[in-house]
Amino acid sequence: MNALIFGSTGGTGRQLVEQALAQGHMVTAFARNPSKLNLQHPNLRVVQGDVLNFPSVEQAMHGQEVVLSALGAPATQKDAVRSEGTRHIIRAMEKTGVRRFICLTTLGIGDSQEALPFSYKYLIVPLFLRQAFADSERQEDCIRQSALEWTIARPATLTNGQRTCQYRHGFPATEKGLKIKISRADVADFMLRQVQDRTYLRKAASLSY
Repeated sequence: MNALIFGSTGGTGRQLVEQALAQGHMVTAFARNPSKLNLQHPNLRVVQGDVLNFPSVEQAMHGQEVVLSALGAPATQKDAVRSEGTRHIIRAMEKTGVRRFICLTTLGIGDSQEALPFSYKYLIVPLFLRQAFADSERQEDCIRQSALEWTIARPATLTNGQRTCQYRHGFPATEKGLKIKISRADVADFMLRQVQDRTYLRKAASLSY
């Protein structure tokens, strides 16, 4: 399929690009700094653009069949990259008729909050990740209000581990025995499976080992 990937130079985004290419997809990697991707492939097209600039998002959207987003930002960054960028993506998708949207947020958003350990809920998130979580909440609200065929992936703490294809997904917030971590490679594996799988259509799926 023709797949457009946002956040392509980040850890999870790069995994999405590499795995999508390995699966035979025609990939358009949207990046503010394309040189950071440093990847060449016959089926890869790298497009320079800013997700906060709607015209550049719309231009990249033409001819796509599925959109995957791994947008992120440093915890200290105040720009609403996740929510505003996602709003532009959704608007461009609706304008160009692209329907399938698979988006990365994080475990702890919405009804998955109870899955977080005590230290995350009452120390780490309030003290260090409050702005990022608030932006992700707004991001999910934008997605849910759209008429797109969306799926939200909510991973636990991301690691640089290998792709194992052995992870938990779609579990309730009361699930026991979670490790509260998952590799970026496995998150990308899950997200790309959703290109064809409709199990989590218009649903949010939590991910962890």
